[in-house]
Amino acid sequence: MSDDGGKIANAARAQREHELLRRYHVDGDQAAKDQLAEEMLPLARALAGRYAGRGEPLDDLVQVACIGIMKAIEGFDLDRDVRFSSYATPTVLGEIKRHFRDRTWAMRVPRGMQELQLKIAKARDKLTSQLGRSPTVQELAEAVDAPFEEVLQTLQSVGARRTRSLDEPTGEDRDMSLADALGEDDPEMKRTEMRVLLDDAMQVLSPRDREVLRLRFEEDLTQTEISSRIGVSQMQISRIIRQSLVRLRMDIERERASKVA
Repeated sequence: MSDDGGKIANAARAQREHELLRRYHVDGDQAAKDQLAEEMLPLARALAGRYAGRGEPLDDLVQVACIGIMKAIEGFDLDRDVRFSSYATPTVLGEIKRHFRDRTWAMRVPRGMQELQLKIAKARDKLTSQLGRSPTVQELAEAVDAPFEEVLQTLQSVGARRTRSLDEPTGEDRDMSLADALGEDDPEMKRTEMRVLLDDAMQVLSPRDREVLRLRFEEDLTQTEISSRIGVSQMQISRIIRQSLVRLRMDIERERASKVA
């Protein structure tokens, strides 16, 4: 087909797309919407094909791309001077990328927390480069303009990223599982490491948080027993322990980085 012929064909397709969109948005013609979605299927397949071989079945990616097409149809503004396929392409690609992002979480984490985690990761890389050390939670919170507690919880959610199966083959010959490569838990070793951690960085915590950790790791009380002594719920004790440990780790990382610098 000559260049002129190609331009005429493209113009005709663009006009047809616009007419189907007009019939749907102005006249409420559902059949026009379905027809346009069907005609956009080659575009959906082509865009989905860019992400083939990345761990997701191509058929699933095509379905995700079709969802993107439908969203583009719904969101298209007839007054915009742009061809529908040009408008739909970034919408479809965004839907596919969102699909991959959601699939990389081993358990369902709120979308807002996922997005904040990505912002924090970028901010941490930037601050580490600027400061020559790992940033503190407070510095991260200021960088992403989010509350300290929210950033702290988001950092804790990092563990919700896709986890490797304990049955996954590992080693040079792939003849043993990941579970085989893990050593057995040593409770005394854990307690010793925790005491060192507490001794070096306890001052970053409030008196109440220090007492909670002391009761848990020195007196070896359960969370229920600690909640009775402190006067708060077991759920609050669990949160205090998690958040306190994150603060301690962040403080220790900062101190180590400053010594190296």
